[in-house]
Amino acid sequence: MANSKFVLIPKQPSAPELVCKIPGPKARKLVARDKKVMSPSYTRDYPLVIDNAIGSVVTDPDGNRFLDMTAGIAVTAAGHSHPYVVRAIRDQTARFLHMSGTDFYYDQEIMLAERLAKLTPMSGRNRVFFTNSGAEAIEAAFKLARHQTGRQHVISFWGAFHGRTFGAMSLSGSKAIHRKRFLPVVPQITHVTYPDPFRPIDLRESDSIVDFTLDEIEQTVFRREVEPDEVAAIFVEAIQGEGGYIVPPLDFLPRLRDLCDRHGILMVCDEVQSGMGRTGKMWAVQHVGVQPDIVVSAKGIASGMPLGAIIAREEIMNWPPGSHASTYGGNPVACAASLATLDLLEGGLIDNAKVVGAHLIERLQAVKEEFSAIGDVRGVGLMVAADFVTDPKSRCHDPETRNRVVQECFRRGVLMLGCGESAVRFCPALTISKKQIDVAVGIFRDAVATVVKKS
Repeated sequence: MANSKFVLIPKQPSAPELVCKIPGPKARKLVARDKKVMSPSYTRDYPLVIDNAIGSVVTDPDGNRFLDMTAGIAVTAAGHSHPYVVRAIRDQTARFLHMSGTDFYYDQEIMLAERLAKLTPMSGRNRVFFTNSGAEAIEAAFKLARHQTGRQHVISFWGAFHGRTFGAMSLSGSKAIHRKRFLPVVPQITHVTYPDPFRPIDLRESDSIVDFTLDEIEQTVFRREVEPDEVAAIFVEAIQGEGGYIVPPLDFLPRLRDLCDRHGILMVCDEVQSGMGRTGKMWAVQHVGVQPDIVVSAKGIASGMPLGAIIAREEIMNWPPGSHASTYGGNPVACAASLATLDLLEGGLIDNAKVVGAHLIERLQAVKEEFSAIGDVRGVGLMVAADFVTDPKSRCHDPETRNRVVQECFRRGVLMLGCGESAVRFCPALTISKKQIDVAVGIFRDAVATVVKKS
């Protein structure tokens, strides 16, 4: 799997391989030092300390090797320290590290904008604005939507997570802890139900979960709170990420697009976690053929370097100089990493995500058949979740079992993270192999068996 420019999937050591009880003595010392100086607001599910990594294999300072199903929370799309990405970073650092793209010009930023403008799911001419992160990209999209429409109100969804800065936090509807003692949030934002096929709310006999959501917007929000000609945008995740890897019904985004068109509302698609090839297409929204007005990207866009972007139709991104800017957004080193990442994605990693992702879902479905504690397996490509329930009929969330399974996987050498109320997410690097998936799912299965037996 190579071409003249790069090896697509680098050689990796076998994993997991645990040489001592985890965390080992070196790791424990670093964790103790961390607790004395780092903000307690950080969430650490278990005491993993990383010393080095390649692909999907992480090694701690004591020599324990772990198989990584998190990819730095879906960030290292090309895997940890992909040689082709590392080489691009080194080459750029030898040229120059920084010259703000807000005030000056350089080739890496221009080349990346040209590629993203062509790769976006929108036809026609598009423009790009660079940021440092997903939250900053959401903030930029929020400002652009208000500026372009002259309207103030925005609609978002319960379960959504868009970031922790004030605008992004206000758009989010994920966890109360994200807002506790930070109120008031940005005003003029309404949340509605995201269509979750696994847990439909009470419906009329003629309703679908999509009907319910769209009726909530048109019959409740537009009639009782704000008229549609005062709504600037609807922010929506093509697949809800932190909300639980919720894949909506196929007709949801097309019908939401139609609603936006009828009322002159901008459709802003948050592809921070679902974009950059993770679902087997460059953008998750492409699975249903919908063209948003603004796409928000980050995480996997530069395989570990801090970078975010919003891509919008040219007629929408028409704000004047000084309307918005970012000193570090579009940093040349991050842009170089992103260009290399795009080479790898288009060179075969998107196809690998599609093929290996289908294999992952098939393997997890087999585990689900074995354990009633797993109520649902869902996802697209390498954005997959297994959801834990107390009872398969009631579909009642079981976060306790989920959390214990995540811990048990860590003790066995596989790195996992939760999402939503009670799901375990599988979001490995797009360089993951079927063999590595088989190992990870086998350990996940044994972890479930151990936890369920103890319960």
